[in-house]
Amino acid sequence: MAISLQKGQKIDLTKKDGSQLTNLMVGLGWKEAKKSGGLLGMFKAKVDVDIDASVLMLNASGKVPSKEEVIFFNHKDHATGCVHHCGDNLVGGTMGGMEDSEQVLVDLTRVPAGIDRIVFVVNIYDCVNRKQHFGMVENAYIRIVDKGSNETIASYNLTEDYSGKTSMIVGEIHREGSAWKFSAIGQPGYEPGISDLVRKYQ
Repeated sequence: MAISLQKGQKIDLTKKDGSQLTNLMVGLGWKEAKKSGGLLGMFKAKVDVDIDASVLMLNASGKVPSKEEVIFFNHKDHATGCVHHCGDNLVGGTMGGMEDSEQVLVDLTRVPAGIDRIVFVVNIYDCVNRKQHFGMVENAYIRIVDKGSNETIASYNLTEDYSGKTSMIVGEIHREGSAWKFSAIGQPGYEPGISDLVRKYQ
């Protein structure tokens, strides 16, 4: 049974037998909230919000060492094969039969020794011109899946009011000694794009 995390909580990434999980799928999901429209606001129209999920790989100093460590829809694979972005979903909700809006594969055995944190972030594409923010999104979450058993180990639902915010640090996988842990973060921000998020870690 998956562990439902609260903001700020963290868990060990271990299997039932106590061994370290290594082959993970990280699923991020969201749906556009519906807005009232038409006669007396009786009808609900979906607002199309293009949210991009990305991965920032940080060293022990909390910095992105190079552009190679920024994984997103235009750079889907780390050179080591440790992180793979499965593709961009332009409209939210499920895509291609997936439960998640976007997915990232992580092989912890391939993560370079100099990388201590794998941070999962989301931002709204072209949010300034489209005048969009995370208050227009609902049911956002992140979940960690053991690829071997296809079992969800833990999930974190983002339940706060994020109106006006255009970026989000959702969660991270990080080293603690020889072990890996996952932390639920849910930290919103005003960065309009991935390049702005990356600058926070340079």
